[in-house]
Amino acid sequence: MNSKIIIFDTTLRDGEQALQASLSVKQKLKIALSLEKAGIDIIEVGFPISSPGDFKSVQTISKNIKNSKICSLARCLNKDIDTAAEAMQLSNSFRIHIFLATSALHMEYKLKRNFNEIIDMAISSVKRALRYTDDVEFSCEDATRTTMDNLCRIVEKLIQSGVKTINIPDTVGYSIPNELSSIIHNLFKRVPNIDKSIISVHCHNDLGMAVGNSIAAIQAGARQIEGTINGIGERAGNTALEEIIMAIKVRKDILGLSTNIKHKEIYRTSQIVSQICNLSIPPNKAIVGKNAFAHSSGIHQDGVLKNRKNYEIIEPSSIGLKEVKLNLTSRSGRAAVKYHMTEMGYNENDYNIDELYKDFLKLADKKGQVFDYDLEALAFIKTQQGIEEYFSLSFFSVQSISNGLSTASVKLLCGGKTFIESATTKNGPIDAVYQALNRIADYPIILQKYQLVAKGKGRDALGQVDILVEYQKRKFHGIGLATDIIESSAQAMVSVLNNIWKINQVNKRLKILKKDK
Repeated sequence: MNSKIIIFDTTLRDGEQALQASLSVKQKLKIALSLEKAGIDIIEVGFPISSPGDFKSVQTISKNIKNSKICSLARCLNKDIDTAAEAMQLSNSFRIHIFLATSALHMEYKLKRNFNEIIDMAISSVKRALRYTDDVEFSCEDATRTTMDNLCRIVEKLIQSGVKTINIPDTVGYSIPNELSSIIHNLFKRVPNIDKSIISVHCHNDLGMAVGNSIAAIQAGARQIEGTINGIGERAGNTALEEIIMAIKVRKDILGLSTNIKHKEIYRTSQIVSQICNLSIPPNKAIVGKNAFAHSSGIHQDGVLKNRKNYEIIEPSSIGLKEVKLNLTSRSGRAAVKYHMTEMGYNENDYNIDELYKDFLKLADKKGQVFDYDLEALAFIKTQQGIEEYFSLSFFSVQSISNGLSTASVKLLCGGKTFIESATTKNGPIDAVYQALNRIADYPIILQKYQLVAKGKGRDALGQVDILVEYQKRKFHGIGLATDIIESSAQAMVSVLNNIWKINQVNKRLKILKKDK
């Protein structure tokens, strides 16, 4: 049996169905191009009959994708099939993907047809699709709740009619791994012409088993896996392709399988899908979550520094991730503190590790997470707890007109002196506040990330603002929390300004020390 697993991506079809707003043609094309670059074998780019916009998207993508095969979805209706073929006619190579429910539940309550009628509809549609391409895939919708006898019967008929790929979807995420494995085993055992077609699975994650079910299916003989980047999709989502791909790579010793995927493109593709679809990736998400390669425990950090394999089964660079994080929290040990100082260019003779670690623990208990610039301040300006913040927001006022100009006035206390400044901008009240603050501080910073999260519900809910800025090629974080989002935004920026000020003091201190030496 072929050891190559075909990766079928349905981010632009099944994945997009779960989004609050449809993607534009330009956005879909950008995702499709990133999938092609990652080496995806087949990209299901849409359901052309569903809307003129989807038709145009499929048409545009078909014209631009050269290396991956393009696929479109169609019901067992002539108009669907004709439209799918028309939308993809500019493609070098395309597949028509037809689906029809086969379970007793769907036949009785949704389709109002018996199984013989279902077979006739399926065969008729396959013949229609074969007029346009010899690459036809058929999905037996709700296959995992279809009786084994009926499933074997329709699969045999479909293969006889010329279907090259038979998909066995776990449409509602109902199966568990050994159950789906049994279904695939039975198909290979009972369908006499099964070797004439590729068996595929399309698993949903309603019980959190989509990836596990997919692995069980390929162990049983399935050779195509359908899923989405980041696992997005209807309800609880689909099989997360990055997880299945890396499972195949990491556990090749057991699975003995491979894919055509360019693994170093995984992280970049995940980020593109997340940003365009406006769906954040959970921190604990396997493979691509921000905590997937982050370590907070002192024991783990020490083990990773000695040999990454102690606590990492995947090399971050293998998915295209360069930055690996050793989070500095109260759980971190001396090894992590020393590592961060070394990464910043300091050697052990520049600071006292015992004093630094003691001060670090106090700050970590107070602040939660400590950053490299915090360590510098602790190491070279003694204990940070004893230093008052240089910048303090005394007052702010904002005037804003919808679709017009916003003006902000701020009063900022700077080391005991008060400064007042105003700014006017077309980019809203928060940008006006930021411009006014930075006119006073006069730091050439670039805002790289702004994130607002609601804490609590109702009128008294707090808005937490997290920002990330770049200053002199270094990144600085700031957090603000208030019921008023403009106030929390201002607090976050003032926090950043204080962090930058402290580092500037460190640099001055280090220059003095060098002169003394």
